[in-house]
Amino acid sequence: MNKKIKSIIIDDEKLARDIIKKYLEQNESIEICAECSNGFEAIKSINKIQPDLIFLDIQMPKLTGFEMLELLDNKPEIIFTTAYDQFAIKAFEVNAIDYLLKPFSLERFNEALDKVIAKITNEEKNNSKIDNVLTKVNEQIEALNRIVVKKNQKIIIIPTEKITDIQAEDDYVMINSELGNHLKKQTMKFYEEHLDSKIFFRVHRSHIVNINFVKQIELFEKESYKLTLKNGTKISVSKTGYNKIKEIII
Repeated sequence: MNKKIKSIIIDDEKLARDIIKKYLEQNESIEICAECSNGFEAIKSINKIQPDLIFLDIQMPKLTGFEMLELLDNKPEIIFTTAYDQFAIKAFEVNAIDYLLKPFSLERFNEALDKVIAKITNEEKNNSKIDNVLTKVNEQIEALNRIVVKKNQKIIIIPTEKITDIQAEDDYVMINSELGNHLKKQTMKFYEEHLDSKIFFRVHRSHIVNINFVKQIELFEKESYKLTLKNGTKISVSKTGYNKIKEIII
């Protein structure tokens, strides 16, 4: 392999970064271009360097590894390095490069490197593989407690309790909250399944509402209703949607 693989190490623990650096010293195929101790720093480095590979911890302050990945437009190949085995949801089935549980040996680390070198050398990158890993992980989360969005080069974290409602916008959703309104590429079905079902209700095919922000609901015409949020926003409610929330509202 003539061209070295550009890599970035992302972990909030210096000792963990140092171990990966030490292991990589024995491999001439991979170049360390940067080290990052948190997700925000990593996003800047990835956008600037455009690495082929990142070594990524999952549990980090401010942004988790998975939240950081959601904010990347172009994802490099990823080797997850973490002390938590519960995140390894069928990672191999969806063709993630590898998932290393700390503490890992040099031999196990080299196995992961062999996989990534073979893939980068012989195959075209396939970003959807990492998206599939994220989807599988998100399916195991009982309820989202925050949503991460990008706006004008800024990263904004919205606690779900601040969300008033979510509205379908073609292939996107508009997340309306006390912190502002933000467009995100995601589906209504995803949020219907992953937000707390005791608080968030899909009242219409194009609307999910936070019950804590509902002021009133009233009959609009036969078998259809209008819901009013505390901020004055009016939302159409289907008969099915009305049946979901009437016992709580009334």
